[in-house]
Amino acid sequence: MSDRPRAAVVEQRVRQSVRVGVRVAVAVGAWALAGAVHSASPSSPVSQASAPSPASAAATVEPVAAPAPSAAAGERAFAQARTRLVQVRTLLRSQDSQSSVGSGFLVSDEGHLISNYHVVSQFALRPGEHRLVYTAADGRQGALQLLAVDVVNDLALLRPVEAEPLKAQGHLSFRPAEVPLQRGERIFALGNPLDVGFAVVEGVYNGLVERSFVPTLFFGGSLSSGMSGGPAIDDQGRVIGINVASRRDGEQVSFLVPSAAAEALLARGRAQTPVSRPLHDELTRQILQHQQALTDAFVAQSWRKVAHAGYDIPVPQEVFLRCWGSSSPGETRGLRFERSDCVTDHRVFVSGSLLTGHLSVRHETYDGRSLGMLRFAQRHAASFANEGFRRPPRHLTPPRCHEGQIDRGGLPLRTVMCLWAYRELPGLYDASVLVATLGGRDRGAQGRFDVAGVSHDNAQRLARHYLSGWTPTSTARTAP
Repeated sequence: MSDRPRAAVVEQRVRQSVRVGVRVAVAVGAWALAGAVHSASPSSPVSQASAPSPASAAATVEPVAAPAPSAAAGERAFAQARTRLVQVRTLLRSQDSQSSVGSGFLVSDEGHLISNYHVVSQFALRPGEHRLVYTAADGRQGALQLLAVDVVNDLALLRPVEAEPLKAQGHLSFRPAEVPLQRGERIFALGNPLDVGFAVVEGVYNGLVERSFVPTLFFGGSLSSGMSGGPAIDDQGRVIGINVASRRDGEQVSFLVPSAAAEALLARGRAQTPVSRPLHDELTRQILQHQQALTDAFVAQSWRKVAHAGYDIPVPQEVFLRCWGSSSPGETRGLRFERSDCVTDHRVFVSGSLLTGHLSVRHETYDGRSLGMLRFAQRHAASFANEGFRRPPRHLTPPRCHEGQIDRGGLPLRTVMCLWAYRELPGLYDASVLVATLGGRDRGAQGRFDVAGVSHDNAQRLARHYLSGWTPTSTARTAP
C-alpha cells in the first residue's frame, strides 16, 4: 500500500482562476463533485450537505451531448447579462499587482455580487495583505468588500465600496425553484476566461453529479480559468448555477454550484459588516457543521464485506464515494495482491495548499503462497512499514500517533492511528488509521482509513467505525 493509488483521480475545481495568465487547478477526488436537488432551497448554505440527495443515487444516465450551437441564443444570453457581469481581482496591497482573477455577477440592485470563495480566499485569510477590486464589462472599476462566504459550496458575497456605479446596472435573477431543470436543457456560462475578456460558453444541463455528498450540477460545456464565480444562465437569462470547476482529463465536463446555495448566501449575508479580519473562525464553524453531517451519513451506512482468508475487510457503500479496484499482473511471480481505493469526490477548498472535508478507505489483500511463510512475513511487514503519514507542515501540527494490537473476535490486528491538529482552524483534525492482519502464514491484508477536517470526537468515532468492519468471516456472517 505504499505506492500511490492506481485508480484514476479526478480533477477538482479551477482554483484561484488565473495567476499571471496560468491556469491553476487542484487535483482532488473530483473536484468538487456533488449531488443534491437544485430546486431544494436550503435553510443555510451548508445545510444542503446534511444528507446525500436521493437523486445522486439514481441509475446512471448517459450525458446528453450539447446541441448544435445557436449563435442567436448565445448572443441574446450575453446581451441580457453583459452589464451585470464583473471581473473580480485580488491585489497585493504592497505592490498593487493581482494575485488571483475570477468572475462575478450582480444579484441585487444595491450592488451585491456573487463569486467563488476560492477567487477571494487570499483576502479572506489575509485581509491585511490584500484588497479586492472589480472591473465591469464597460471598463468601470472600483473597490470591493467581502461580506460573507460559504466555504463548503465555494461561494462568496461581495459589495462595492461605492455602490452608485453598479446600482444602475440591474441584477440577474435566480431561476425559481419550482421550475426544475431538464436534462439536455441549453444553458450559458459567462465569465472572463484567462483574463482576456468577457465571454459566453454554450452547453447543456446533464443532471446532478452522482455519488457525491455536496450538490453540484453537471454542465456539458468547457469552463476555463477566470470564469470561476461567473453565472450560468438559462435561455431567459435566469441564473441556474455558478461556475466552479472543470475536468482536466475530459472535454465538455464542467461543474456548477446550484443557485439555491447562492440565494441562501445572499439572504443571510447581504446586511453583514464587511470582513476586516481573517475568517478562520467562520471557516472553522462551517467546516465543523459540514463534517458532522458527513460523519453522521458515513457511519449510518453498513460496510460491504470482502472475504479473504477467513475474515472480512470493510469496503464502504458507493453512495457518496467512488471505488476503484486493481490487481497484480497475471504473470507476476511471488506476492500477489488485489487493491481497492474508495474516495469522496468533494473537497472543501480553504486555500491553494489546503483542501479538507473528505475521506478515503482503501485496502490490499496479499497472497504469498508461492513465497513461503518467511518471505511472505517479510514482504507483508515491509508494506506496513512503508506506509507514509505526511501532511502539509504549514497548516498542521506534527502528528500524534498510537500503535498497538487489537483483537476483533479472534482476528488479531496491528493498528496505528495518527491525529494532526489544524494550526489556524482550531477544533479541526486530520486522522489516519492503518491496519494489518497478524498471524497469517502466507496470506494477509492491510487497510487504511483517512479523513480530513473533522472534530476530535468524530475522528475517534470514525476510527471505531472503520475498525468494527474488520471481522472473522464466521462472525461477520451472523452480525446484525
